Amino acid sequence: MALPSGAKSQSRRYPVRLAGLGRLWLAQLVRAPSDPRHQAAARRMWRQQAFLLALGAIAVVALMVGFDATEIGWMPPRGTPSLWPVRILTDSGKDLYVLCTLGVLLLVVALMVPLARTAARQRLLRLGTALQYLFLAVAVPVAVAEVIKWAVGRGRPFVGGKADAFNFAPFNGTEAYFSLPSAHAVTAAALAVGVAAIWPRTSVAMALYALAILLTRLVLLAHHPSDVVAGAVIGAAGALLLRYWFAARRLGFVIDPQGKIGPA
Repeated sequence: MALPSGAKSQSRRYPVRLAGLGRLWLAQLVRAPSDPRHQAAARRMWRQQAFLLALGAIAVVALMVGFDATEIGWMPPRGTPSLWPVRILTDSGKDLYVLCTLGVLLLVVALMVPLARTAARQRLLRLGTALQYLFLAVAVPVAVAEVIKWAVGRGRPFVGGKADAFNFAPFNGTEAYFSLPSAHAVTAAALAVGVAAIWPRTSVAMALYALAILLTRLVLLAHHPSDVVAGAVIGAAGALLLRYWFAARRLGFVIDPQGKIGPA
């Protein structure tokens, strides 16, 4: 049975609309800031970043000097069979899995927008903006963390045969020396901060989720405590930076007269 002429016309226009949506989303992300209060928000954001990074640096050094080697000695032996639930939980926090999930959700929304009617289209566009933010809020700090891992070259717990918190081989480039910062911690913290920024009522649940992922990295002897703290700081800082980027362009967030950013 042949398609009606109207249906044929709609099917021909669909790829054009989809391509137009992609161009629109990209143009929105790279355009200059349009919110008149973005400078106040930038000042507030940079103060937050400076405080967070300074506090994180102090915590990382203190843990490295006074607690890392002790803590990893408390954990069960690597490969303990009874830790299988912890392994399942920690796998759910892998950056690849989280980014793929967000990417697929964003693709599904993009495919639905050209087919939706006006009211539904607006809801889908808002959801698409939220997913763009979450994807970038995770992807950017994860990419930064990978560079830091390679440059720092910190050995994972018991690499070299003992609990040595100062086992470093900069630019080593192998998995055994990719301990600082924890990519799981970066991902969990960025996702938790990002989701809570969009939906504030989820703040407690997302904080508990991030804490659970961080603890799994310690229990499984994948990281030192300072590694997960460093990762959490980088993830949170990245999510806050991306929140400002979106707010300054009036995408998903609003800026009040004091420069405070909130969900739109």
